[in-house]
Amino acid sequence: MQITLDSPAGAPRPLSPYYSQVARVEHADGSALLFLSGQIAEGATLAEQTRGVFESIDALLKAHGASLANVISIRTCLTDIGKLEEYGSVRRQFLTGTPPTSVTFEVPRLFRPEAQVEIEVVAAVPGGD
Repeated sequence: MQITLDSPAGAPRPLSPYYSQVARVEHADGSALLFLSGQIAEGATLAEQTRGVFESIDALLKAHGASLANVISIRTCLTDIGKLEEYGSVRRQFLTGTPPTSVTFEVPRLFRPEAQVEIEVVAAVPGGD
């Protein structure tokens, strides 16, 4: 097993130099698990921020040869659980296959005051044939 931590070129830059955006745990058969750090995005509404977050997640996954279809687990922090449907309607536009395991919870605030949502995912990348 090999573990690589990075913030891939071509993907959105991390908000701080003190963390890696992706932890790739690669197995001998070439398969891998990708653990993505929590992502936030700019936008005036929760829907805009959610869309930006999923676009960032998609770019990070693509940098590692994966896609949103490879997401097996998602963890979402919302600052207002009353907006769950607004969040869910955007999420369903990006996660269109079998839904991953999921947890969504309300937090009083995120590390950026304007952030309404933070999402982290785990993705499973199959090995080569």
